[in-house]
Order: sequence, then structure tokens, then C-alpha cells
Amino acid sequence: MEDRRLAVLRAIVEDYVDTREPVGSRALAERHRLGVSPATIRNDMAALEEAGLIAQPHTSAGRIPTDKGYRYFVDQISTVKPLNPAERRAIQKLLDGAHDLDDIVERTVRLLAQLTQQVAIVQYPSLKRSSVRHIELISVGEHRILLVVITDAGRVQQRTIETDTDLDEATLGEVRVRINAATSGLRTSAVSDAMAEVVQTFPPHLHATINEISTALTQALVDEVEDRVVLAGTANLARADIDFTRSISPVLDAIEEHVVLLRLLHEMAEDAHDVAVRIGAENIHAGLVETSLVSAGYGVGDDVRARMGVLGPTRMNYPTSIATVRAVARYVSRILAS
Repeated sequence: MEDRRLAVLRAIVEDYVDTREPVGSRALAERHRLGVSPATIRNDMAALEEAGLIAQPHTSAGRIPTDKGYRYFVDQISTVKPLNPAERRAIQKLLDGAHDLDDIVERTVRLLAQLTQQVAIVQYPSLKRSSVRHIELISVGEHRILLVVITDAGRVQQRTIETDTDLDEATLGEVRVRINAATSGLRTSAVSDAMAEVVQTFPPHLHATINEISTALTQALVDEVEDRVVLAGTANLARADIDFTRSISPVLDAIEEHVVLLRLLHEMAEDAHDVAVRIGAENIHAGLVETSLVSAGYGVGDDVRARMGVLGPTRMNYPTSIATVRAVARYVSRILAS
């Protein structure tokens, strides 16, 4: 596409996002420094319409972007404007001090909804791909041990174990050291086999107690393997009701089906580990054909464990949404790695 026509398309997208009104050639000439006359802009708009990038909603109206036009616009974004200092401070203020994964996810989903005024979606990291970071054993009474499991995804799981044998502090400390030495850094799926070997390193009279700890540890890791998402900002869709040609009900029904959102996020993970964008009809679920979803992966290091993003009408401020989702995902990744 000629640079001028790309500039016209970009201007149409930006004006339509700002005003919700179809954009005419005269308005483009007045608002943007395109360096050409309204007549030339009309010729460019005709070419863009022929290419299916813009459409005329009704006779004598200006033009609005199509899904294809939004896609071309997004694909041509070479640089995304960084967040301003106030937005960066908002991210840091809300996420600093989060003490476990549940807290991080809850704060993150509220933050994304607040910053973008869209529906925010955060997928929990699956323990299927997580590794053990640390295991703590604490005596909490006679014949009772508190097991605390921390994964590298930030998940903290606790189990109280009733034991037949009361372990003194020295023995409990030794059990803790050996279990951590055997399991630290292991994928959760390998923990059971590692624990079977740990049991054999202790005297026979302790085997039953160590087996009870092993069973509780394995169960703690199994209980949270399912994928799930958390949502916030659904009320933002009501304020964008005018952007949907049909009722907003199909959109609300679709986002209530978490399996739909999970499938979309998994598909977007295959598109890109960084930011991916699905626009309009690219979302195969019928209820989401008038929406766009911007998502980014987050995790520890290069190991992307899950995705977060925002969903709203196709008339979305894509540069701002992309910048916000990317920045928050990177910040959460740093928190999980710390």
C-alpha cells in the first residue's frame, strides 16, 4: 500500500476510535496533516474501500474501518507508544506487595480493566508446566505438620498432615532439607518419583510419616492442574454497547463460557509468545465476532506459562491496549521470577 493511503487508513481508524462517528474526507483534511486535498483523500478512500479495508455504513456517510482494515492497521504498528509515568506508577503501586499468585492475578485483572476500560482476562499458570521452588514443613502441634509448597509460578499451596509419629525439630529439619534437595527445580509431574527415592533415605520407622508427607505433597500439586481464567471489568462492555450492531447479550454469554476464552488464549499462544491480537471474525465463537482480544504471555524467564489480555469492541484503541497488556505482562513476569 502507498504510504499516503496507509496514512489515510490510520487516520480513519484513529478518528473512528475517538469519535464513534464515520469519518469523511473533509474531516480528515482538517484534523490530519496529510498534505493533500479532500478530493485526493476521497480517491484514496475509494481505493481503501475497494480493498475491503473501510466501509460506508450508509449512504452519504463517511467511512469506518472493517475487520480487515483494523488488522492491516495493527500489523503496520511498528512501534507502540510506551506507557506514561503515571500509568507505570499505577502498575507498580497496585502490583507491588502482592504476596502470592492468587493475589497477583486478582490485582492484575483489576489493573488491566482499570487502565484499558475493557474486559480484562488473566489465565492462571498451569501447574502442569510449573516446577517446585521450595517446600516448607512446620510443626503445628503434636502429630501435626503444615506442608507449604511454593512453585516457580508463584502458586502457594498448604496442607495439614496428621502423622502417627511425632517428629522432633531436628528430624523435621532433616526431612525438609532432603525433600528440597530432591525436588527443587523439578517439574511437578516428576515429584512423586523423586519422593519415592527420598523415603528410602530414612530409617524404616520414619517411612510411614515420610510417605504421608509425600502423599500430601503430590495431592497439593495435582489439585490445581486445571486451566482457569479470572475476569474483571465486564461492566465496561455496557458502556460500549453502542459499538455492537446486535445485542450485547451474545458477547456476555460468550465470555461467561471460560472454556471459550481458554481456547482463544491457547490459540493466541501459538500465534505469538509476545502480544497477539484477534480481531472481529478472527474470533471463531459467534458471540465474539464484533470484539477484539489483545493478549500477551507471562511467566518465568523465557518459559511462558499463561496469558493475560483485554477484550472489547473492534473499535478499540489498539496501540494503548497493546502497550498496556505488554507492560503489565512483563511486570508480572518479573514479580514471579523474584
